[in-house]
Amino acid sequence: MSVYVDDLHYTRPTRRWYYDEACHLMADNEEELHAFATRLQLRRAWFTAGRWPHYDLTANKRREALKLGALAITSKALLRHFMGREILE
Repeated sequence: MSVYVDDLHYTRPTRRWYYDEACHLMADNEEELHAFATRLQLRRAWFTAGRWPHYDLTANKRREALKLGALAITSKALLRHFMGREILE
């Protein structure tokens, strides 16, 4: 199993998200995703459920995730990875 972070992309700051760039933290299963998020000291409330469960990360948290072993992957490759997995399941 693996944990992934994609490329940083522009985001519009809001009342809940103060940053102008972000990336996604995703994993091959939710258990691994939440365990890794705990290591990054992310709040469970920041989890986004749905078709592709993920956490949004700032640039600093992305760097920290990479140091902890997350795999850097392009946004397109990340999408292909999870779309392909859906087709197989």
